[in-house]
Amino acid sequence: MVHEISPDSFNEILAWLNPDRDLAGEMYVQLRHDLARIFSWNRCNDPEGLTDEVFDRVAKKIQNLRQTYEGDPRLYFYGIARNLIKENLKKVKTQVSLAGIDTPDTSGSEDSEESELVENCLQQCLQKLSSEKRELILNYYAKEKQAKIDYRTEMAKELGTSVETLRVRVHRIRISLEECIQRCVNEKSRGK
Repeated sequence: MVHEISPDSFNEILAWLNPDRDLAGEMYVQLRHDLARIFSWNRCNDPEGLTDEVFDRVAKKIQNLRQTYEGDPRLYFYGIARNLIKENLKKVKTQVSLAGIDTPDTSGSEDSEESELVENCLQQCLQKLSSEKRELILNYYAKEKQAKIDYRTEMAKELGTSVETLRVRVHRIRISLEECIQRCVNEKSRGK
């Protein structure tokens, strides 16, 4: 979750970037732009949110950094970005797509029966959602790669919220949907 940087920490960051406040402001804006581009190039889901996270992490250590860090401060920001990209990749690998709900291992024709059962339960559970929630989750998972990132940013703007808030809303819907699907699969499996 992104926290707002305190004015003192923000001023410390600017002073660390450059003693000239105007130049520091320009460097800050350029740095934010560069970090967001780096996250986009690395196919991270929320480049702006990750950029905020970089600044949050620097803000927590800024007092000590100003006294001990030698060299171009921007390199420190890029180092944190590199670590966030690695963390983001780990998260992506552990996330399961909507279509990839874990089902018990079965063999042969039972496999297709099982996936058909899950598909039927998915459709039933989607119908139980309000039309707003159903539309939101289907749209959220509609695109792939860069188009997905752009589309989710557009969705958040249309809803008047941040991408992070949108992600949390979708996550909550998805959890309830997965629980519904699991209940449905269990009920239908017992009914066989």
